[in-house]
Amino acid sequence: MTGSDEGVQSGAAAPAMSPAQSRAARGLLGWSETDLAGKVGCDAALVRDFEAGFGDPPSGQIEALRSALTTAGIVFTESPTPGVHLGEAKGAGKGADEGTRLSNLTTENDR
Repeated sequence: MTGSDEGVQSGAAAPAMSPAQSRAARGLLGWSETDLAGKVGCDAALVRDFEAGFGDPPSGQIEALRSALTTAGIVFTESPTPGVHLGEAKGAGKGADEGTRLSNLTTENDR
């Protein structure tokens, strides 16, 4: 299953999404760094630094960003080449779920 780290030692799993996938996904949606950060309740600097390749943010934060993008209709591809494309938004419409906010992350919803 894509995005699952079950059975893999901590730190050995591939990132939930690459910086390039994040930039491309935001471009498809017309979202700024601030827009994406706002969807999960984090600072825009996290998105900016991640997409620029700076630092090593916790995988849970990156997964929260990916969740917000996926909910908005982004489909992540890994094979044969990592990428993104726009599919159908899950629960599109007013009041749609925007993914898991960072403050709500637990070990149960981190999978």
